[in-house]
Amino acid sequence: MKNIYALFFITLSLFFSNNAFTQSKTSSIDPDNIYPKVKLETSMGTVIVELDRVKAPITVDNFLNYVVTGEYNNTVFHRVIEGFIVQGGGYDKEFVSKKLNDNIVNESGNGLKNEQGTIAMAKESKPHTANRQFFFNVADNTNLDPGRRWGYAVFGSIVEGEEVIEAIAKVPTDYNEEMAWNDVPIKPVILIKATLLPAD
Repeated sequence: MKNIYALFFITLSLFFSNNAFTQSKTSSIDPDNIYPKVKLETSMGTVIVELDRVKAPITVDNFLNYVVTGEYNNTVFHRVIEGFIVQGGGYDKEFVSKKLNDNIVNESGNGLKNEQGTIAMAKESKPHTANRQFFFNVADNTNLDPGRRWGYAVFGSIVEGEEVIEAIAKVPTDYNEEMAWNDVPIKPVILIKATLLPAD
């Protein structure tokens, strides 16, 4: 009988410890706000994006984690292609890589499309490699949506300041010899500060 009780309490203990671990791994930032808004203050103006936690919960929490820890502050938009995308979030003004958290699951099948005015996660060629870099679609980029292959996960849209992103998309760019990259703004465009706004 003692063995049965011992086994019961061990099982109960494991259940609560595992449940606590799961809770900590899945806890979200501002969890009661289904459509959180983030203000992005750039060197060319201010943009406000509304994020969609219903359709992209993992991606939104990942993005917000970088926002509230100040990790997006003083980063550059390092890849700008007029009529396509404005990409940033990964490098400081000296093009030094910023700290990376874990890669996240690709939520590109959530029904949100890479339409003009949306924000999406950048990734490498493998599907689940999105991390901290994001981009704005400055056109309807249907080629970035999923089909017979994984796409790029859209997780929100611009609600104020779309003209700022359109202006950034038109800045002169060139090949950057130091980084061996194309489409780098000649004059750096800075994301000065990213702020999670209070819920409406």
